[in-house]
Amino acid sequence: MRISTTSCLCPFLVCLCFIQRCYGASHHVPAKVPSKNQTKLANGETEVHHRPKRGWIWNQFFVLEEHMGPDAQYVGKLHSNSDKGDGSVRYILSGEGAGTIFIIDEVTGDIHATKSLDRERKTHYVLHAQALDRNTEEALEPKSEFIIKVQDINDNAPKFPDGPFVATVPEMSELGTSVLQVTATDADDPTYGNSARIVYSILQGQPYFSVDPKTGIIRTALANMDREAREHYTVVIQAKDMAGQVGGLSGSTTINITLTDVNDNPPKFPQKNYQLYVPESAQVGKPVGKIKANDEDLGINADIKYSIINSEGANMFSISTDRDTREGVISLKKPLNYERKKTYTLHIEGMNTHMDPRFSYIGSFKDTATLKISVGDVDEAPVFSMDYYIMDVYENAPSGTEVGAVTARDPDSRNSPVRYFMDSKEEGERYFRIEESSGVVRTTQPLDREDIPWHNITVMASEVDNPSLLSHVPVTVQVLDVNDNPPEIAADGEVIVCESSRPGQVIQTVTAVDKDDFANGQRFYFALPSQLPVNPNFTLKDNEGRQRSLSASTPEGKMNQRRKGSTAS
Repeated sequence: MRISTTSCLCPFLVCLCFIQRCYGASHHVPAKVPSKNQTKLANGETEVHHRPKRGWIWNQFFVLEEHMGPDAQYVGKLHSNSDKGDGSVRYILSGEGAGTIFIIDEVTGDIHATKSLDRERKTHYVLHAQALDRNTEEALEPKSEFIIKVQDINDNAPKFPDGPFVATVPEMSELGTSVLQVTATDADDPTYGNSARIVYSILQGQPYFSVDPKTGIIRTALANMDREAREHYTVVIQAKDMAGQVGGLSGSTTINITLTDVNDNPPKFPQKNYQLYVPESAQVGKPVGKIKANDEDLGINADIKYSIINSEGANMFSISTDRDTREGVISLKKPLNYERKKTYTLHIEGMNTHMDPRFSYIGSFKDTATLKISVGDVDEAPVFSMDYYIMDVYENAPSGTEVGAVTARDPDSRNSPVRYFMDSKEEGERYFRIEESSGVVRTTQPLDREDIPWHNITVMASEVDNPSLLSHVPVTVQVLDVNDNPPEIAADGEVIVCESSRPGQVIQTVTAVDKDDFANGQRFYFALPSQLPVNPNFTLKDNEGRQRSLSASTPEGKMNQRRKGSTAS
């Protein structure tokens, strides 16, 4: 920095400043040069011109950082034009680092740096200079400020402050797809030389990836990299200063790159034909088997929907997808019967649920397989010919009378013989028994319809060879009526006749009831008891049904009697 002479505080002082810019120069003594008011003659002598004296003229001082020489590093020289060289002028230095880092020769004005400096810690120092008369200590120059700047050398390697890095890029990406940008920093002075000029290069990761030498952007260097072939890559990037020249310092970082999945693989059944055994006893709605198509993709790109595409299989079976295992779970829709159908053929399709149109050229993202299901024969319980039975028997029939018969058969192909028996826990066992081999139900005692008109019993059947397999069927027995109950007069036991009753007047209605069924006793015939003498005072009239009227037949005022115990037959 140069300060114009018009701004100097004192017009009669001069300062000589030396600028050191050469690397490796630990001490530099400049050759003597004529001052502004002197002229060097041809014979080597100096002619002094008596011009008006000027004050300090400051230039910036420089000191090289990281000086490692044995001697103090020369910085520059202070000089006043009041100095005649006789030692009468004393130079004083003050400010940042004065007396510790920077020392001055009081007689010559030479400044030296006694310590090695680091520009990255402090870039410059502000100091003040004075010139005093050694005898009087009067200031020959006013105190003035100057700067010593620490000059940079390439002593810092580039660094990646955020590394190592993790990055992803979709598989099958186009050549030159951007993956990540890395940035290195250099603590050296970016305004001076090439100490902080960085160039990027790739040390590991070729030929799959490349890096832009100026920007540090990492890109794919190969097209259509396949995740299913290789998923993870380790890339090492170097940053070198001095624009990459020999002798520059370098630093490196690692980038772990993972190829992310895209749906570029269709599902595939490992084989085209499968077989499955399902017993005929399998429960409807329960899984009976599994089938799986493989997909090399991940996540939703590997999701598969299964379906049964032929009617024979779809009518009897259903298929769903297990979200965790991506298997097709086959379930039974209807009961199986080995004796009716022993095999089923299922055509199963597995299709991706999320398609990527970029890969439609590969073909349809689905596959098919054939599953043959063999129905297994299971020893089943006997099957009755009817879901329930209704039988009848007349009441009062003698013990052992046949009521009816039930029939059951072994549904299995071997057709084992069947035995029958009744549930011992039921009340009906008191009235009925069943023949073990024929299934004929018989009474164990005469039945009374008026006591229990209906009986509900349970008949069981089992195979002779396997008594543990049981079948049950309900049997209802109706007891039929016979006319085994006489009618009963429902009238009061006493009839009162007034003496004033007229002939033909109804004095009592006689009603009869019968416990038997309507068809066997509900039409009655009434008459006065024949064993009793005829009474001319009363007559009995039939009302054609269950009732008859008893009337007076004597003249009015001639009758006043009571009749007890009237009967009907």
